[in-house]
Amino acid sequence: MDDFVFEFKDIWKIYDMGEVKVNALRGVDLKIKRGHYVVIMGPSGSGKSTFLQIMGCLDKPSKGEVHIDGINTSRMNESELASIRNKKIGFVFQSFNLLPKLSAQENCALPLVYSGISRKKRMGIARDLLKRVGLGDRIHHRPNQLSGGQQQRVAIARALTNDPPVVLADEPTGNLDSTSSVEILKILKELHKDGKTVIVVTHDPDIVHEGDTVVWIKDGLVEKVEVK
Repeated sequence: MDDFVFEFKDIWKIYDMGEVKVNALRGVDLKIKRGHYVVIMGPSGSGKSTFLQIMGCLDKPSKGEVHIDGINTSRMNESELASIRNKKIGFVFQSFNLLPKLSAQENCALPLVYSGISRKKRMGIARDLLKRVGLGDRIHHRPNQLSGGQQQRVAIARALTNDPPVVLADEPTGNLDSTSSVEILKILKELHKDGKTVIVVTHDPDIVHEGDTVVWIKDGLVEKVEVK
């Protein structure tokens, strides 16, 4: 296996809006090394979130090839893409995406429901992960009983349930105050130190210094790549 976890070759994403076609991505070429902490920067509407969705196998490119661990995922069907997502990628979203009626522990355990693991073991894994992100004393709290920063920590714990080698975070501090943002970035940094490939999409210039690689996207193109 080579050193690149992702390889993007001439990636286009074209949205057909009737009479108008919108080119969200316009021929992106990029390689991301395994174990790197990558920050993808760009203004709103630059195509960075579209790029993250294609990277995470949540969407497919209109043209071009996406290789994950050397496997071309561009022509995979939805079932095959779901398998890649489940085994290789953990997602953290700006809006947390927690189910309001479930506790932190139950939310965290959700990705394991169809894994064949017993409920007792699922809950044990969730409890351990919540302890890891500093929420060992909040496992029975529902989302509305948690601050924004705590909800995002639950979301990070949930992203780790299948122990994926890659964590993708889309504006993970976008809905948080500055103190909570610092906490979340610290957790992501620790995950990177533990050997995970961490990729953060953001328009916040304060996050640039977090990564060892910064990819600047503008108007659907990679403008520059800065390796520290």
